[in-house]
Order: sequence, then C-alpha cells, then structure tokens
Amino acid sequence: MEVLSVNELIVDLDTEKTYRILWIDEGYIISYVIDINDKKALPFIMTIKEIEERAKNGDFTIRIDRGIVLNRTPTINDIEHRDRTWSYIKPIVDLKPAIYQKEHRNLIIKKAMSEHNIGSHNTLLKNLRKYWQRGMVIDCLFPDYAFPEINDNISNINPNLENKEKIKKKTGRPKKNGKGGIVITEEIKMQFEKSIKKYYLNQRKPSLNYAFKKMTADYYTKLKYYDDDGNEKRILQPEEKRPTLRQYQYWFKNEFENDKVTIAREGRYKYEQNFRAVLGSSTAETEGPGDIFQIDATPSNVYLVNRFNPNWIVGRPTTYFIVDVYTHLITGLYVGLENASWKAMMNAMVNTCMDKVEYCKKFGINISPEMWPSSHLPSNFIGDRGELASHGVDHLIEGLGPRISNTPPYRPDWKGIVEKLFDTSQEKIKPFLPGYVHKDYGERGAKDYRLEASLTIEDYTKVLINFILFYNHNFYMDEYIRSEEQIRDNVQPIPIKLWEWGVKNAAGKLKKHKIDEVMFYLLPRATATITEKGIKYKRMLYTHPRALKEGWFSRARQKGSWKVDFSYDPRNMDIIYLHTKDDELFIPCTLLEHHNRYMNKTIEEIEQLLEFESEDHRNFEHTQLENELNFYSNIENVVEAANKNKKEKLDSSLSKSERTKNIKKHRKEEQFERRNDETLKPHYSEGNIVEDSKKDNLINIDDSTLKVSIKQLYVNRGRKK
Repeated sequence: MEVLSVNELIVDLDTEKTYRILWIDEGYIISYVIDINDKKALPFIMTIKEIEERAKNGDFTIRIDRGIVLNRTPTINDIEHRDRTWSYIKPIVDLKPAIYQKEHRNLIIKKAMSEHNIGSHNTLLKNLRKYWQRGMVIDCLFPDYAFPEINDNISNINPNLENKEKIKKKTGRPKKNGKGGIVITEEIKMQFEKSIKKYYLNQRKPSLNYAFKKMTADYYTKLKYYDDDGNEKRILQPEEKRPTLRQYQYWFKNEFENDKVTIAREGRYKYEQNFRAVLGSSTAETEGPGDIFQIDATPSNVYLVNRFNPNWIVGRPTTYFIVDVYTHLITGLYVGLENASWKAMMNAMVNTCMDKVEYCKKFGINISPEMWPSSHLPSNFIGDRGELASHGVDHLIEGLGPRISNTPPYRPDWKGIVEKLFDTSQEKIKPFLPGYVHKDYGERGAKDYRLEASLTIEDYTKVLINFILFYNHNFYMDEYIRSEEQIRDNVQPIPIKLWEWGVKNAAGKLKKHKIDEVMFYLLPRATATITEKGIKYKRMLYTHPRALKEGWFSRARQKGSWKVDFSYDPRNMDIIYLHTKDDELFIPCTLLEHHNRYMNKTIEEIEQLLEFESEDHRNFEHTQLENELNFYSNIENVVEAANKNKKEKLDSSLSKSERTKNIKKHRKEEQFERRNDETLKPHYSEGNIVEDSKKDNLINIDDSTLKVSIKQLYVNRGRKK
C-alpha cells in the first residue's frame, strides 16, 4: 500500500469509526491517531504495521481529508475568536509527540494556562481536540455556533460519513416484474467496500462475482437450521431485499481506480515493472557522459568451479555491471562469489576508475585505450537501496563528491538500462557456457547443469570482458533518442560512438581520481587505539615505521592512549589504513608478528574467533568461581588448623618481648632443623650402596645420631652454625 501520511483518515469498516493520523515517528513504526467524531476523544498510539495489515485485510480504508469547507464568509467576531484560540494553543501544538502523551500533556496545558491566565484546563483541551479532529489548520478553530455544519458529527470532513439520509427512490434501470435491486444506501456502500477489500483485492485474484457472492453471504443470509450432520444451513433473503450483481459491478467500476486494483491483485513490484505507464526516459534526463552511472547486480545463470580443483563446484557468481546512462557504455564490472552487498559493489566502483588496459591485461586480454576508454567516477550513482544505503557511501561522497541516488521501493525500472544488460549479455554468451542453467532446470528428466561446470571466476570474467568489448562497439540502439546536435554530427547510437562524441561536446561530468584514493574512500571505517603495545583494534595489534619513528607507543605508555580513525578491507585484516589528515592521506599499518593468528582472515572470521573465546571464557567463569571458592576454603582450613595448634601449645606465661627478642636465633635453629629434610638424596640400589661403602671405607652412621653429634659439637665450641 501507499506510504501513510499525517492528516490522512483511517476508516474502520467494522465500527464505522474514523481516525485522523496526527503524527508518525521518523522510524515509520508508530503513529498517534484520534477519533474525529468522539467528543471526548484523545490521541492514542496505533502502530504502522497494524494500520497497513488491517488495510490489506479490508478492515480499514485510507482516505484523504477534503478539509474544512466554509459555507459562508466568517464575521469579524468569528475571526477574532479563531485567532484568539490559536494564540493559546499555537505554542503547544508543535510539542510533538509529548502533547499527545497524557503524562506530558497535562503538564504542558498547566503551563499554558498559567502563561495565558486561563482558568479552565478543559477549555484548552477542548480547543486542542477540535484542532486535531478537524484537520490541524487554523480554520478548524472557528466557533461551532457559527458553523453548524462543522459541528454536525463533523460530517463535512469525513467523506465516508456524509449525509446518511436514505434516497427515497431507486435510481438507474427500472425493475422488471418488481425485481431488479434495492436502493443503495451508505450502509450498503460500506458493505460493498469491505467485501471488495476482503475478497477481491488480494493476490489470489478471485473474480468480482466471487466477491459479490461472499458479500451476499455475509450480509443477506440468516441461519435457518442445522442438518443431520451438523452442517449450517442459511437462507438467502428475497431478491427485493438485497442488491444485485449489476449494482455491485456498477459501484465497483465507479469507486475503484484501475491502478489500485492492479497493485492489490498483482503486487506493487509487478505493477511497477509490468503495468504502470512508461512515459519518461532516463537517458533524456542526463547531460553527458559521466552524469549518471547506473549500477546493479544479479546472480549469473552459470555454475563455476574452484580455480585449483575443478572437481569442486562453487555455485553461481554475482555479476555487477555499471553503465553510463547518457551513452549506455559499460564502465564497470565485477564478478565474484560475494552476494550483492556493499563489499561487492565496492569492487565494481573501483573498476570504473581502473585503467582498462591494465585491467584486461590481468586476464590475458590486450586492448588499446580507445577500445574501453572509461576510467572515471561519475557525478551521480544510482543503484539499489540496500547496497547504496551503506555507511561506506558517506565516505565516498565526502571524499570524492559523487552524489548517490537510491531507486525508490518497487521501482527496479529506474535502472532499466543496466537491468536490460543482464538479459542481453546472457542471450549472447549462454550457448558457449558449460554449466549454464537453462529454463528446464529442475524439471523431471532435465540435465543437472551443475555437473557440466568447468569455468572458473577468472574464465567467466574473461567471457564478460569480451562481451563488454563487443557490446560497447556494436550495440546499435534503435530506440535511442538522439539530440539535434548528435543528428547533425551523424553520431551513430552505439555506446562507444556516443561516448566519444559526448566527451568532446558534452564533457564536464567525468572525474578522474587515483585508484588508491578511490579505494581508500570506498573502504569501511572504524576507530583504533594507540597503546603502548601497538595500534589496537578488536585485540589485533598493528604497527608502522612512522609510528616507531615518532614514538607513538612510548608516548602512549607515558601520557595515555588516544583514538585514531582508519579504513579497512573486511575481506582481509592483514593491513589497515590509518588516516593521517595530511597530504599522505593514509598510511598502511601491518599486523605485529605475534598476532599472525589473524593473518589472511576476514573481519567476520576474526569476530567469530573472538566471540568464541569470549563465550569460552564466560562458560569457564562458573567453574573458575567454584574452584576459587574451594581454594579459599582450603586456605582457611590450613589457617584454622595452624591457629588451633598454636592455641594448644602457646605458653601464655611468656611476655610479648620474650616471644619476639630471639627471632634470629630461632630462625637459625629452624634452618638447621630443616636442612636434613631438604637435603637432595638420589636413590641407589641397595647393592650399589654396599659396594660404594667398601670402596671408600665409609662408616655408616645413623642419621639421628649424626644430627645430634654435629649439633652438640657446635654447642660445645660456643659457635654459631
């Protein structure tokens, strides 16, 4: 359905209530609405999703407000009343959405009462309600007594609740034999409209006759009885009490626009592609080569194989074409396995600026510059909303200046030139492509074209380069509308001829840039931190000779870290491009050697690894805490045992000074006592000990005896150990 707008009316066909849309949030998620007929109505929230779904189901219909219609010239008193009332509410009606929220509205009204010396809260609220219900214009505030039509159920601003007085005489073809329909009242029109919404305007495409019969069942039958099997049996009202199919068809033809019916039954996308009027020309709206480049992508209808192992089928590639609208010359190409995305579109945009001689040479194709002369950025890019809505576009605009236009929703035809290219290219090359997917793919008995695949990405790119060279020089456009100057100069409607003529006679839109500069502005950006350990981003550390020379890392250690901007290619994080904000523009920073685990990894792979490690740590935290608590318990047990031992053996008769005065002496004695326990004694077999004792005439002395003897020796001599 159409995008909803403020001040539109929502008619609930079930309850016959009508709501005005007062406000829609920027995210197009919620709206505030008000019942335009309820004398005590206040704004309330209705979600956009609810409105659209109920409109789609036929419960709601959306109408445009016809506005206030004055039936006579206002008097001076009327105008003064209107202006005075407006002066009271003008400062507060724009306090959106707060004025629609009860908790804020009461405070706002209270403040306004104080400023304007108004004694009644209800007076201000009544005027606000009148303003909201009647269309949110100053003329809504004329006094009711002066305009009774306005006050009469507000019918003049509700196209669905007009004068409900029934027509006394049936109009149209006279009845035959007293039969032939009934008077079509507003109530019956409501029934017609609801049934059309519910039973006809959907993509199952039922007939109008079916919708009429369902409407008849809903409103002109009544339950009579149930049969023996419990099935409901209904009785149809007499013909003279119900409308006819002819009346239903007549009303439908007059009330429903053909385009709206087609959109509802075919869908917006198909309508815009196949049913809408085609009156304009995108080529006619351009001023010369490079004014507008159209860009689009599609999955190619061919299966490819791995470049190293032809046994591995890698699927269908994504192909991007970029085309100059003025000349229809193909200016850019990308073939890869990336899905349609900003990452893939970057490559196509870079290709537009490449020297095509060097580009083709990479694929073993030798051309001269005039064979593919485009190596520029345009003044404008137009493409799909998805990819061109990326943040990367902002940097391209800021740095190099091309304007970016997104195709509106459901309007792929705005890229009609590049759209046709995909069909043209496939028609030309498909007879030669092994692994090409034909229309019978998947049908019973058809070949599995995947098994025929033999081309690699590089091979398929070569095929498309050859197609582009042929197309640019040989595609004669019968429907191209040449200008008077082109006719005068006998310019053939062939892309390369139009380009050559346009560069000479309608130049000024093409822009030449260094390829590195274009790449830099196309890449996504992020923020890194200069630390003492390196340039840090997501746990990765980078460096550059300039950073070492200027002492960035030592400065960070002494004075603290700081932030820097950089660009990066998300497909490989080995290098990031640090912004310098000088003539150098950027410096390439490389990963530190001890961070080689991130080498040749995409940003997604790195984030996945880091998330896995973080998750692993989170999972271990429970075990870690449990072990730490047990660790505390073990220590506490040791301390508790030591304290218990001390308490049992402590000589309480000793003073504090007596316990502390011989620490050194006690230390020495403890050392001596422990040395025997700490002596290293390699283990030998019993036979070896006996043999060694005989050889060296060693005397075997008991350890305890030796220890006592040596200790006594030191005591007798009065020496310290």
